[in-house]
Amino acid sequence: MKVLVVGGGGREHALCWALAASPLVAAVLCAPGNAGIAEVARCVPVGVDDLDGLVALAQAERVGLVAVGPELPLVLGLVDRLRAAGIKAFGPTAAAAQLEGSKAFTKAFCARHGIPTAASRTFGRDEREAAREHVRAAGPPIVVKADGLAAGKGVVVAATVAEALDAIDAGDGTLVVEEYLEGEEASLFALCDGTTALEIGTAQDHKRALDGDRGPNTGGMGAFSPAPRLDTAMVERVMAEIVRPTLRGMAAEGAPFTGILYAGLILTAAGPQLIEYNVRFGDPECQVVLPRLMTDVAQLMLGAVEGMLGHMDLRWLPVHALSVVMAAKGYPGVYASGSEIRGTQALAGAPDLLLFHAGTKRDADGRLLAAGGRVLNVTGLGATLAEARQRAYAAVDRIDWPGGFCRRDIGWRALAG
Repeated sequence: MKVLVVGGGGREHALCWALAASPLVAAVLCAPGNAGIAEVARCVPVGVDDLDGLVALAQAERVGLVAVGPELPLVLGLVDRLRAAGIKAFGPTAAAAQLEGSKAFTKAFCARHGIPTAASRTFGRDEREAAREHVRAAGPPIVVKADGLAAGKGVVVAATVAEALDAIDAGDGTLVVEEYLEGEEASLFALCDGTTALEIGTAQDHKRALDGDRGPNTGGMGAFSPAPRLDTAMVERVMAEIVRPTLRGMAAEGAPFTGILYAGLILTAAGPQLIEYNVRFGDPECQVVLPRLMTDVAQLMLGAVEGMLGHMDLRWLPVHALSVVMAAKGYPGVYASGSEIRGTQALAGAPDLLLFHAGTKRDADGRLLAAGGRVLNVTGLGATLAEARQRAYAAVDRIDWPGGFCRRDIGWRALAG
């Protein structure tokens, strides 16, 4: 069959790479794609928010499956539109995508279904003074979240009342203010078909821009898999206490969830708690989860779409994966595009190494140029996390890109102890 992947980042490069290796897939298309994706798929210049264009493309190409990478088209209802046109689509409907599209919805949903999460209050646009009073009464540390999509950067963990008040003043819509939970963060990814959920991998990412978890929040500067704290027992507890109740609750509320349910967790002394849900693979977590997966990704996606996951098993390679994000200098603030990147071709075919493009393009002369904030994902594989890390950074050091930077400490907490 022919598969269309929607998106143009590192996550979508990993999805195209995995799907192209499937014996079920004859060809992969990607909209809009990037320079790296063009090496494994045919890129078509249709934007992720152009729902009419994406549906028309899927129809014209007679694709057998559409895999939606980013959150925006899911929240906008692309899967609903594709299904209405008779096209199989991997991802949740707009109603189910509210789990990411609205933090206020998710907090209320967790309360209705007894899913462990931080205590919180939601404040509308006209309730700023009530939000300020709540912050003053609760005291720091406290967390202020924008309600809608924010590309992984809509959260302020305020260490002082003044910082929390600034975050409230900066918000222009509904805000969720919640208690700060102490513990280690980790992520679990569940493959869902509306009824059955299968754990498809665990990971830990690094949100802050600079070494030592300093600097502003970003979309993610690196990740590794598996997450050491999410051992077999903890994974089962998360599935039993958080993921499966969510699946039952969504079905009961008339919005059965299919696709990838990404549980952002904090492992507290009292047990795992849900920080937030995403309704798709994380980026850069996808770039460390998929390389460890032995089971055919296309088969799994079809199983989710067709409600057949109860008959499937997953298998993983016995390896660790670690990915380093190379970003344009200035990211996540103001950065320049168009700087040349050299040395990537020398990495092609290197053992236990994968290079996923996140924001790249080629000019008329074939030169590789930066075309985004997060630009490259360098993923190393190894028998241990330390080995995977060594391979990733050895490859980073072979890339000639004066206009970029990366964190040099991905995986530091896990390797420290």
